[in-house]
Amino acid sequence: MIELSAEAVTAIMLGGVFVLVMTGFPIAFVIGSVAFFTGFAVFGPTTTFHILYSRFYDLSLNYPYLAVPLFTFMGVILQHSGVTKDLYQSLYEAMGRLRGGLAVVTILFGTILAACLGVIAASVTILTLIALAPMVTRGYDKSLAAGSIVAAGTLGILIPPSIMLVVYAPQAGLSVGQMFMGAVFPGLLLSAFYMLYVIIRCRLNPALGPAIPEDQITPFDAAKFFRLLKSLVPPILLIAAVLGTIFAGIAPPTEAAAVGCFASILLAIAYGKFSWGLMKRASLETMKVSAFVVMIAAMCYAYVGIFMNAGAGDVVAEFILSVPGGKWMSFFVIMAIVFLLGMFIEWIGIVFIVVPIFSPILAALGFNPLWAGMMICINMQMAFQTPPMAMSIFVLKGTAPKELGVTIGDIIWGVIPFILIIMVVLVLCAVFPEIILWLPEKMIGAA
Repeated sequence: MIELSAEAVTAIMLGGVFVLVMTGFPIAFVIGSVAFFTGFAVFGPTTTFHILYSRFYDLSLNYPYLAVPLFTFMGVILQHSGVTKDLYQSLYEAMGRLRGGLAVVTILFGTILAACLGVIAASVTILTLIALAPMVTRGYDKSLAAGSIVAAGTLGILIPPSIMLVVYAPQAGLSVGQMFMGAVFPGLLLSAFYMLYVIIRCRLNPALGPAIPEDQITPFDAAKFFRLLKSLVPPILLIAAVLGTIFAGIAPPTEAAAVGCFASILLAIAYGKFSWGLMKRASLETMKVSAFVVMIAAMCYAYVGIFMNAGAGDVVAEFILSVPGGKWMSFFVIMAIVFLLGMFIEWIGIVFIVVPIFSPILAALGFNPLWAGMMICINMQMAFQTPPMAMSIFVLKGTAPKELGVTIGDIIWGVIPFILIIMVVLVLCAVFPEIILWLPEKMIGAA
């Protein structure tokens, strides 16, 4: 064992993660190796194994995490069920006359997908395959088209049912159901601001998002209106099945996730897409995602266990609480740290590392835990859109047809305005906390 001060352990563990992430190794191995080697050096093998065993055991008994595979399964089934097949076209027929209408429809469609899938990769992939080619071929600016897809697809990790919220809530000792309700209005506000930005920008510069040519416009008659309503029914039923049961107090999120799985299977049957091949594909994808989550969770649990037992958590708390400028400046420092981490570390690593450390600090500063948690989750919307670790950008680039010529530069320039919009929404939620807190307070059975 080596005698190290708490400050030295803090520097080694935080610095070690930052340095090793740059090597390109998977985040689970990076975090786990830092935890193991630091633990062996500071506590010795016996104490280290005891800390790790207790942490892993606690993780295995964490009941809310059962919602992760259930929501993943639901999302994969829906992705291949054909539920969204007609919805995009119906929305475009309703808004095609609007300048930038295709981008607005893409954001609206992404918002609906977010409330059905809860998985970013699926949302961004579907939006890219459905919306990118029509926008680019109709003369839309590539950056605006790509930015709209990335921003809309990233809503899938905020608007419930969101896997991020399922993972975050147990770490902060919060109710998953209340976090789901707390995310509804911020998610919808982001979506509305995204659409407003596109409309204003395309009105100022029509060349960025031209409307349908006059000779291609057909009347939006009763038949098209009925088709739109018909295409909206499946997503509405699914949202009601999941969020309705939670809001009404009928079932907690984990059981509501099971209801969502059942509803998604019924929709796949109704659309004639159900098959045992689909079930096998969904099951395998669910196991992959769940194993990924549990692997990172286990390593992060180990990391936080060593970090806190070495007294490094007290060092971080003392630093943040001593920042001049009062509690709001301390809160700004926490948000800045989360934003910077999002540029280098995947969201799940951020949640498992910083939430156990920051939650007690935020409580000591006097902030509402639910509000503070949602602010961090909104902040992490930017983590998916800020290079070098920008998952949404890479999913779009990997899915986009090469003949469209959309570059990484186009995508990055396109997402910058949407990142600024997220910052504006964060400020609004800070000034008007009821945006987050009002709906959870109306839940049946809310504490």
